Amino acid sequence: MARVDLTVRGGGIFGLAIAWEAARRGAKVRLIETAGIGAGSSGGLVGALSPHVPESWNAKKAFQLESLLMAAEWWAGVGAASGLPTGYGRLGRLQPLADAAAVDLARARAVGAGALWQGQAEWRVIAATGAAWEPASPSGFLVQDTLGARLHPRLAATALVAAIRAMGGEVVLGEAADQGAVVWATGVAGLQALSEDLGRPIGGGVKGQALSLRYDAAQLPQLFVDGLHVVPHADGTVAIGSTSEQHWTDSTATDAQLDILHAKAIAALPVLASAPVIDRWAGVRPRAKSRAPILGAWPDRPGHYVANGGFKIGFGMAPKVAETMADLILNGHDTIPDGFRL
Repeated sequence: MARVDLTVRGGGIFGLAIAWEAARRGAKVRLIETAGIGAGSSGGLVGALSPHVPESWNAKKAFQLESLLMAAEWWAGVGAASGLPTGYGRLGRLQPLADAAAVDLARARAVGAGALWQGQAEWRVIAATGAAWEPASPSGFLVQDTLGARLHPRLAATALVAAIRAMGGEVVLGEAADQGAVVWATGVAGLQALSEDLGRPIGGGVKGQALSLRYDAAQLPQLFVDGLHVVPHADGTVAIGSTSEQHWTDSTATDAQLDILHAKAIAALPVLASAPVIDRWAGVRPRAKSRAPILGAWPDRPGHYVANGGFKIGFGMAPKVAETMADLILNGHDTIPDGFRL
């Protein structure tokens, strides 16, 4: 490649998404990943693209809503360029409601969603039917939202690499030189580097564990039950996750905490009792101190930018993060929410 306009460091979802968006717009892109594509938290299993509750609205929720609404077209573009599946599907989400108070709150949120979700998705309360793919609900009612979607993290990452290359971009596994503007999308290590450079805590890592079962529910909605995500994927698997651990000795080791998640999933959805476990995963997710993604210029490093802190919602935020960073770097158009800035 004779000329590089943009170097992206980091082969997780933010780095891949930004590199694809920039390449799609005609920029000459080089993505550098020294460990492996999805080597951090982006190589997981869950892939739940889940909306925030439609209340206490703020810039973070509005940004995520835009990203979820643009996701179908954005991921279709990745699939078309790469010729590979991403596992994207907007099939909605079900949540059980514990009691009458929860039902009342859910109905109030339905009103909020009607105002905030621009008529492009619904949050509604429905009666439980007792169907096999439906969590038991003590109240007899469920929340059904039509904004929730799923994406297979590993399929999506593979497709993004192929799409970047199809647009003439480089994806380097190993080390290479920076050229042009540089985006640092390096996850937990990047948050540590920022903290050291700026002399204040910017964020750190939170370990998560997840597992995958062989069970074909590919056309059914994801479930959210008592903090647990149950996500059917297009490849005939169901992902269960995830833990949030502040302390650990081995960042990639799975343990009995994952067995507890498995048992909770079966209790919520007995149809999974006979589904074999085919994969177990653990990794550390980058969480900014602000709890929001960190986007924008790296202070006092001209030409260097940061995209980090995806934590649990990185895949859901990725299309809008990519658009926002490409607008800033390629066009000088800054639309980053104030709460996302360093």
